[in-house]
Amino acid sequence: MEVHLEAQTDTYPVATAGSPSGRRKPPVDAVELEHRNLRQGEFWRAIPAYRDVDEATFLDHLWQARKSVKNADELLATIEELADPSFIADAREGFKRAPMSVRVSPYAIAAIDWRKPYSDPIRTQFIPVASKLRRDHPRLTLDSLHELDDSPVPGLTHRYIDKALFLPLNTCPVYCRFCTRSYAIGLDTEMVDKVPLAKTPKDWQAAFDYIASRPELEDIVISGGDAYQLPAKNLRLIGDALLDIPHIKRMRFATKGPAVMPMKLLTDTAWVDALTAVVERGRTLGKDVVLHTHFNSPNEITWITQKAIDVLFKRGIVVRNQSVLMRGVNDDPEVMRLLVKRLSYINVHPYYVYMHDMVRGVEELRTSVATSCEIEKFVRGSTAGFNTPLFICDAPGGGGKRDIHSFDYYDRANGIVVYSAPSVKPGQHFIYFDPLDTLSAEAQARWEDQAAADAMIADAIAKAGGSRTYVPA
Repeated sequence: MEVHLEAQTDTYPVATAGSPSGRRKPPVDAVELEHRNLRQGEFWRAIPAYRDVDEATFLDHLWQARKSVKNADELLATIEELADPSFIADAREGFKRAPMSVRVSPYAIAAIDWRKPYSDPIRTQFIPVASKLRRDHPRLTLDSLHELDDSPVPGLTHRYIDKALFLPLNTCPVYCRFCTRSYAIGLDTEMVDKVPLAKTPKDWQAAFDYIASRPELEDIVISGGDAYQLPAKNLRLIGDALLDIPHIKRMRFATKGPAVMPMKLLTDTAWVDALTAVVERGRTLGKDVVLHTHFNSPNEITWITQKAIDVLFKRGIVVRNQSVLMRGVNDDPEVMRLLVKRLSYINVHPYYVYMHDMVRGVEELRTSVATSCEIEKFVRGSTAGFNTPLFICDAPGGGGKRDIHSFDYYDRANGIVVYSAPSVKPGQHFIYFDPLDTLSAEAQARWEDQAAADAMIADAIAKAGGSRTYVPA
């Protein structure tokens, strides 16, 4: 049988001398360049308390620390002409019911849109309002990641074979409502008596001794609390002590600071010099020392941020970002894409987007795993791969960081997500629970029945391959 092939009829542009080759894309939509539009000017003067504050004063990190808001009365005094009295009353009751102490920097307060405080993403992170609170999922805990269970000495968590988390202090420049360490960070609240961490050089030595005794450890994260709060001499002390341990190859100083008090990088020369010295000494020893920070909203990034990050960039200090996925903050695909591109624009590498940890008192901030999967799908491809964050779940019960898509089973109807961590804790299952209010009324009712809830969990584990042990949060 003879087969006749039709001639190919599609035509393609042919490059000719003096003419452009190939197909040209249409002009880019302005929205694609929005990440470059950083907030400019002396925007803080819109706040009554800062109306007469000049640039030099506002950029002074010591002034920022002194003027940080720590309770409802101070908040009222700061925004008295901007916020409705009903909002202040709502915040006052929210402070009483919060698991975290309250501390908000003037920079963060000035970045809030006080015309719409209830929907503002920065207010949402730092200032609780009672009217927004939701009932906790019955399986939430204060230490859902079981950091204390993996703590061989105070202030140290050793979960992964080659990595440890060092917590040398329990204070921060601001206190995030969603903090995974609300069991330990900040002052005691009406809701929580805090667990002590390592806070003195004597305490730190026990951690250094443990790290030195474990040759498998190569990677140390210095967090807390917040490394921003370490005096320059202590930052240098900790950095040098860890660099002196031969098997330590990588160090990460973790801080929320650049997102909430970027001016410290401009006016605390001693702190920046100490960080630079540790980074440069590490480089001479063939060891990698970087800074990890924590932006959650594109609204946190202003001209001040760019100027501050540029100080680190010019000194050759790598900065990576770890966000938390939160309702009303960044759970919109377009907002997350803007955050990722804006971070990249100021030379901060988007590294992780975490599922909100299952901690008490902030249920209205958590999202479902399904939401995270959809946002990840949208963000991927919008910029270069190395500037695209991994969306992960830090598995409750101590399973460590799991790619959001890597669940063994997802019961979407009941909000039960089952992960395993064979290289971290083999033979075990770890479960993340979607917020109750994202489920149907029928599913919410099932969670009210202890026996029904246990049966749902058992069924999900069985469908995930239930030979493993379940580790509750």
